[in-house]
Amino acid sequence: MAMLDSGPPVDDRILRYIETTERLQRGEYGIEVGVGGGDAVGRLGECLGALSKSLERQYQEFVRLSGMAARINAGLLLDDVLDGVYRDFREIIPYDRLGCALLEQDNQVLRARWARSTQSRVLLDRGYGATMAGSSLEDILRTGRPRIINDLFAYLEVKPHSAATRLLVDEGYRSSLTCPLIANGVPCGFLFFTSVAPGTYASAHVDTFQRIAGQLSVIVEKARLVSELADQKHRIEEQNQRLLQLNEEKNRFLGIAAHDLRNPIGAIGSVAELLLSPEDDVSPEEQRSFLEDIAGQAGYMLRLLDDLLDVSHIESGKLVLNSVEFDPATLLRQAVERHARVAAAKGSRVVLDPARSATVAGDPVRLRQVVDNLISNAVKYSPPGATVRVEAGEEEQGWLVVVRDEGPGLTAADHARLFQDFARLSARPTGGEASTGLGLAISRRIVECHGGRIGARPAPGRGTEFWFTIPRAPLGPPTPQADGRREG
Repeated sequence: MAMLDSGPPVDDRILRYIETTERLQRGEYGIEVGVGGGDAVGRLGECLGALSKSLERQYQEFVRLSGMAARINAGLLLDDVLDGVYRDFREIIPYDRLGCALLEQDNQVLRARWARSTQSRVLLDRGYGATMAGSSLEDILRTGRPRIINDLFAYLEVKPHSAATRLLVDEGYRSSLTCPLIANGVPCGFLFFTSVAPGTYASAHVDTFQRIAGQLSVIVEKARLVSELADQKHRIEEQNQRLLQLNEEKNRFLGIAAHDLRNPIGAIGSVAELLLSPEDDVSPEEQRSFLEDIAGQAGYMLRLLDDLLDVSHIESGKLVLNSVEFDPATLLRQAVERHARVAAAKGSRVVLDPARSATVAGDPVRLRQVVDNLISNAVKYSPPGATVRVEAGEEEQGWLVVVRDEGPGLTAADHARLFQDFARLSARPTGGEASTGLGLAISRRIVECHGGRIGARPAPGRGTEFWFTIPRAPLGPPTPQADGRREG
C-alpha cells in the first residue's frame, strides 16, 4: 500500500493506473499496465491495458494512413492518385481489385472511372454507368457507412438484377467492400474493394474502413477536379490549335482564290474596255468571240466560288447528306451520257462497261458530283481521241466505281498532293480546259462522309485509274483514306 500526500493508504495498483492514464494522455500508447487481482481494481487495470493496446493500434493505423495519404496526395491527377491507393493500401485492406466510380449529372448517374485488378478478365470497366435512383448505393451515401458483402453469390441470388454484381462475379470475385466518398459533406462517388475469396471483409473493421474512406474522399475529389481542369485545358488547347489551323486555311483559301480570280477578272475588264472603246471598230464576229470569252471567264469564277463554298460547308460540318436508296448503275449511265457529248468535241469517247443494277444508300446528288469530277478530269487530262472507260461492280463492302483515263499518269510527287485543296500537278489539261484545283478535294470529302474510300492507281498500259467505294449498308462514320489524291 502507498500513501498519497494526505488521506488513507492507497492500493499500489491505483497509483500505477494513474501513471498509465497520464502517459496515455501524453500519447504514449502500448503501455504494459501489469494488471493483477480479480477485484474491481484489477478489472480497471485490464480495461486500461486493453485501451492502451487499442490506442496503440489506432495510432499505428493513423500513422500508416497519414503516410499513405501524403504519398497519394502528392499525385495531382485522379489516375495517379488511384494508382497510389491500389499500390499502398494492401497494408490495411486486402483486395484483388480496386475500382472507383464517380457521380455525374447532379448525382443521378454513377459511372465507373478507374479500375485495377490482379485478374486478367475485366468486364466492369471504365465507362460503365448506372442510375442511382432505387439502387442500394443510395443507402450507403445516406448513412455514410461502408457496405460489406462477404458472399457475392448469395447477394446475387437475392438481387439477380444487379448488373454490376453479376459482372464482378463473372470476373471471379466473391466478396466486396464498398466505401462511400463524401468530401466536405458532399457525396462524390465510391471506392470498391473486391476479393476473390469469400468473407474477406470483417464487419468489426467497419470503423476503420470508414476512416479510410473519409481520408480518401477529399484526396480523390481534389484529384478529380484537377483531372477535369487538365482535360478542359487539353480540349481548349486542341480547339485553339484547330482554330489556328482553320485561320491559316482561311488565309490560304483567300490568297489562292484572290490569285485565281485576278486573271479572269482582269481579262473580263480588258475585253469590256475594248468593247466600250469608241476608237475600236469591232466586228460582230469579234464581239461574239469577246462575249464568249467573258462568259467562259465568268463561268470559271462561278465554279471556283461554288467549290469554295462546298469545301467550307463540308469542313464546318454543315454538309447535309440526303440519304436514299438508289441504283448506282443508273447514276453512272446518265453521267457517261452527259460527258460523252463534251468529250466528242476533243474527238474522245466516254464508255461505260456494263454494270449490274444494285441498291446502295447515299446522297445521289452528291455522289453524282464525285462521278462528274472523276469523268471530267479523265477527259480533261487525256489526249484528243482517247477513250475514258467507266466501270463498276460489287465488292465486299459495297460498290466500287472506277474511272480509267489515258493521260500521262501520275508522278510520285503528284501522289503526295492528290485530293488536297488547290493541288497543282505535273499534268496539264490537253485542251486548255480551266481547273479550280478543288474538284477532287471535294470528292474525297463527299466519299468519306458516306463512309467510303477513294484513291488512285496506275492503269494497265497507260493512264490512271481513279476509284471510290459506296457502302452497301446505311451510312456510317467517315473512314479517312490516305490513298493517292489528285487535283480536280
